[in-house]
Amino acid sequence: MATEKTFTVAGTATNADGTVKVRFANDLVARIKILNKNKCTSINLVELPSAMSKLEALQHLQTLGITAGDAGFAVANKLAEKSKTAKKGEVIVKATKVVKAAKAPVTAKATA
Repeated sequence: MATEKTFTVAGTATNADGTVKVRFANDLVARIKILNKNKCTSINLVELPSAMSKLEALQHLQTLGITAGDAGFAVANKLAEKSKTAKKGEVIVKATKVVKAAKAPVTAKATA
């Protein structure tokens, strides 16, 4: 199974067409340069306390209070999407019947 990517920077930015997207990166300065080059506005990126998966980073953004306006909507939607994806990997096992194990006769001989 592949390991999950981790990121040290997360936040939101508004594209040139006006859509707000959640962004993830490992280098804050390089990511800001790329976003500026692509004419993004309202860039709001924060350094995370430690390397985090996208799901963890989104949860951290919500604890920081990024919950209002279009940025909050983008974070909430992405969090719902990632939570749904994470639940796909879960396996739920439900027992339907309890069966007693049969006792097998012990036939070992002791050797001296």
